[in-house]
Amino acid sequence: MNTRTLVALSLFVGIGATLHLLLPGTLSMKPDMSLLMMFLGILLFPGVKNVLLLGIATGLLSGLTTTFPGGFLPNLIDKPITAFLFYGLVIAAAKYSRTIYGAAILTAVGTVISGTLFLGSAALIVGLPAPILALAVTAVLPAIILNGLLMGIMYPVVQTVMKRSSLMQPAV
Repeated sequence: MNTRTLVALSLFVGIGATLHLLLPGTLSMKPDMSLLMMFLGILLFPGVKNVLLLGIATGLLSGLTTTFPGGFLPNLIDKPITAFLFYGLVIAAAKYSRTIYGAAILTAVGTVISGTLFLGSAALIVGLPAPILALAVTAVLPAIILNGLLMGIMYPVVQTVMKRSSLMQPAV
């Protein structure tokens, strides 16, 4: 992992943490915009070390900025697992993951995975402040839609910037 990659990934994590902190939520939960930046980092810088770094850093910062009661540990569990599952999806769909639509669909699927892991681990560890269906509808569903749409907008822009600045590694 070179310094340029590390700097780019840290920018993605920082932007994701800021978005996660500032976005309002409902029912003690809010859509996790740090996922969007984690997925963007995985799409642009595929590699096991990068995925591990992004998963742990995003989990820590999401846990620290969450409004969910007792949400630190579920975030710490959810993000690294989601990062590696998303990476697996990117590898499995390598041909499509480099397209705008493929990136948007993979992001939506990754958000479903993350929401399921987070709510499941939170239910087991700390309990849920509302029925699971209410939390899924008010936080996970909007995050799926928002993350998918934003990835469709951001991916080509960031990809172009990264190529012009010669920061991007070749995709797998």
